[in-house]
Amino acid sequence: METDAVFRALADPSRRALLDRLFARNGQTLMELCDGLAMSRQAVSKHLGILEEATLVTAVKRGREKLHYLNPVPIAEIADRWIGKFERARVKDLVAFKTQLESPEGDTE
Repeated sequence: METDAVFRALADPSRRALLDRLFARNGQTLMELCDGLAMSRQAVSKHLGILEEATLVTAVKRGREKLHYLNPVPIAEIADRWIGKFERARVKDLVAFKTQLESPEGDTE
């Protein structure tokens, strides 16, 4: 896996939205993924191509349709490499602490 390609693919909010849609319901066609988005079919197709190049999405032809599936492995590999070495438990505690400090209930004033 080329980590840089995965980071580049994840850097775009439109591509992250497509991954979220596939997480919610895997195996969607291009038209299904376009439904409700403020993007043209060509833009969605281009974003899917970038996600496929980064191996975050796999496409399978079924008859005349092309179904898109989320591949979580590259994200898991990044998490293992970048979060695993910083001890997940400590990171989880720090995130919880940050969230508590930033929440309105965490205000002491």
